[in-house]
Amino acid sequence: MNPVPHRSGPGTAPPPPDRGPTPWGTDPYADALRNGHGPLFLRRTDGWLLPLDVERWCANADAADLSALGRCEGPVLDIGCGPGRLVVELAVRGHRALGIDISETAVARTLRLGGAALHRSVFDPLPGEGRWGTVLLLDGNIGIGGNPPLLLRRTADLLAPGGLLIAETTPQDIDERVQVRLDDGRGTAAADSGVVGPFPWARLGTPALLRYARAYSWQPVDQWEADGRPFVSLRRNRAVRMTSSSAEPANSNPVISSQFPRNTSRDSPL
Repeated sequence: MNPVPHRSGPGTAPPPPDRGPTPWGTDPYADALRNGHGPLFLRRTDGWLLPLDVERWCANADAADLSALGRCEGPVLDIGCGPGRLVVELAVRGHRALGIDISETAVARTLRLGGAALHRSVFDPLPGEGRWGTVLLLDGNIGIGGNPPLLLRRTADLLAPGGLLIAETTPQDIDERVQVRLDDGRGTAAADSGVVGPFPWARLGTPALLRYARAYSWQPVDQWEADGRPFVSLRRNRAVRMTSSSAEPANSNPVISSQFPRNTSRDSPL
């Protein structure tokens, strides 16, 4: 999981991003991954709790996961890979796959299981930018950064022309941007871990995601549901480069071009 973009100057390699607090690297999340179970929640500022399914994340890929992984094409980038179950399963299936996550514990677990993973934000420079066949945003990761249009544009920059985005949405028809904290159920762990203030998050239902997709010329490919989890696949338009200068829907925050890293990588994926 990895919110917060960074700045880069023309003609220069981007400096390390100034992320501020890194909520997914904090003790409640790391402890949950080490233990293989929760409780773990995202707590909204009004006190509402969203349970996080740590047990499923730490298990093997399930039938719903496989319904998404079976649609993957070419090399796969798993954004917010968590403890690595999808990266490992993709490798077993013969895909070149890389996970990225800002949690050192998540990356370490993925590597220990035999998957490939990097300790990176999605907004950091990444290997193979513009050449990935599929990008995954599962397990709520469409909410990274609290700005779906920004994340969709960044995802398009990572994909090859005609590449595939597979995203998991919420079962409800919502388009919500909120400030949240990690919470282990006691309400104190996140503060004890040194996280300063809440961080931005978003929750999207399928209709909202498709609205954003149309605004940025993504081509809908498929929609399906498995074990109560809704999924959408979208194809990057071969003729359109999704840049930060694109017009943004009214329901999004203003974005400037300096928030995007330049494609400084010339290596192939992995």
